[in-house]
Amino acid sequence: MVITPDIPDLPFTVEEGMKCFVLVAEPVTRELLPGIKMKGWGYNGSIPGPTIRVKQGDWVKIRVINHLPEATSVHWHGLDIPNSMDGVPEVEPTPKIRPGEYFDYCFQIMNAPGTHMYHTHHNTVTQELMGLGGGFIIESGCNDYIHRDYFIMLQEFHLQGLPKGELRKGDYDLDPLTDSFNFFTMNGRCFPYSNSLPVKYGENIRIRLGNIGMNAHPIHLHGHQFLLTAADGNEISSSARLLRNTIEVSSGTTYDLLFCANNPGTWPFHCHMPHHISNNFTKPIGGMFKTIVYEK
Repeated sequence: MVITPDIPDLPFTVEEGMKCFVLVAEPVTRELLPGIKMKGWGYNGSIPGPTIRVKQGDWVKIRVINHLPEATSVHWHGLDIPNSMDGVPEVEPTPKIRPGEYFDYCFQIMNAPGTHMYHTHHNTVTQELMGLGGGFIIESGCNDYIHRDYFIMLQEFHLQGLPKGELRKGDYDLDPLTDSFNFFTMNGRCFPYSNSLPVKYGENIRIRLGNIGMNAHPIHLHGHQFLLTAADGNEISSSARLLRNTIEVSSGTTYDLLFCANNPGTWPFHCHMPHHISNNFTKPIGGMFKTIVYEK
């Protein structure tokens, strides 16, 4: 089972054999650090939105309800679905979802198991950088060799009115029309206000990474080497897998990393861009940073 630390899964009901989800686009206040909150846009009270977990062959209906002050849509990033369900209303036969209205995206999961995302595809320049995105995972029915399976969404934000180099408690508006970001998140939180990734010695650990932001993020694992096992939701054949300890996750991409927990300790797992592992350019480690922690 895939776990998204700090982010819930999206629940579903089953109606006539179809998995039915409800995704609500709405203003969301997300606490990045204790007392430091950003006023963004998300889904079901969360930035990033809740993770959608399905299986190959499932029929799904995802009702998207718009509680935003403007029209929106949802694109199912990397999924092979009908054109009318793809969620780009400017060029496809799919509607804009106006405030107070909803649209039912209905399709069958045709892709093989893998890591994907969903995100807005209307007024993208504003809406994505207000937080409108989440994980979409097609799970396999057989993962006996994977002991723990984590998903991490990479995002970046500019909180307005917070002087550089300072951390003051408060609720801050976002500026989505700048590339001068001051907070960098894994699953909507900044280090140290984020959950670690627990492991046990000898376990095989998969970490799935997704990025819908502006910047590329070279994600680096300390103390271990990992195999790059999938890209954009597509499995890489065993003979072509690269042994790495750093992978650049550019915008719009997902990667699956697999490593054996064979070196006990507390190990950093973080973006290697120096500005991206600080909180508003303060000195302590922060931002896009987690720890791998061995359990006894």
